[in-house]
This record gives sequence, C-alpha cells and structure tokens, in this order.
Amino acid sequence: MVNILIERTAPLSPEEAWRRLTEWPRHGEVVPLTRVSVLTPPPTHEGTRFVARSGLGLLSVDDLMEVTVWRPPVDGEPGLCRIEKRGRIVRGWAEIEVRPGPGGRARVLWREDVSVRPLPGLADPALGAAARYVFGRAANRLLRTP
Repeated sequence: MVNILIERTAPLSPEEAWRRLTEWPRHGEVVPLTRVSVLTPPPTHEGTRFVARSGLGLLSVDDLMEVTVWRPPVDGEPGLCRIEKRGRIVRGWAEIEVRPGPGGRARVLWREDVSVRPLPGLADPALGAAARYVFGRAANRLLRTP
C-alpha cells in the first residue's frame, strides 16, 4: 500500500477550487489514457459512484470509486471529500480537502492510500513515485483550468 500527500495553494476561492477538483469527468481529461464515467445521477453526494478506466484495450484497469464523505466548503469552513476505491485491482481511498489559505487563496490537500493487486510490496516505491507524479500533475491541471 502506498500513501501520498499532494499540497497545493491556488489563486481561487475554496468553493471554486472544490468545484474544479470534484468534477469527476474532468479527471479523465487531465490523466493520460483515462476516461471517467459517473454511474449515479448528479449532483455529487455521499453514495455517488464513478469509474476511472485507465490504459489501452486489454491492458486497461477499472478504478471503481464511491464518495463516502461529501462536505463542500461553506462560510470559511474547509471542505472534505473521501472516496473509497472499490475495484478488484485498485483498492484504497482518496481524500480531497479544500480550505481557505493565505491571501484569499485555496489550500488543497489531496491524500491517497492506494494498492494495486497483484503488485508486490517491492513495487511500492515505484507505484508511489508514479502516483505522486500523476496525481500532482492532475491537481495542477484541474486547478488551472476552469
């Protein structure tokens, strides 16, 4: 299992940063070789399910996820979204926390705890490095693009 933490500060309100980070299909636009499909009707809420399909053809993996905590930022209070990864191959959880930061900016904490079956623990350093790169780049692009 790999634990990662990505921290960003963006020149956005917490509400706008939240909106950009939690529009699930947009994740497929910023993560290479990935398409995200939401399986439940909008708006997002606890119980929303979506799947990120990554790869090419037979070498694709489905990352089935369910939102288990949904508290958007309101009135200066931080927002928190927790997602449980419930696929057969990708397991773990992710949390996106958005809080007010310095100078009216948004402070983002993106935490992931992920394992990929059947990768052995020896692969964790490589998986961690790849995950930090992919999720860090995704956070940057999601926050930059309206």
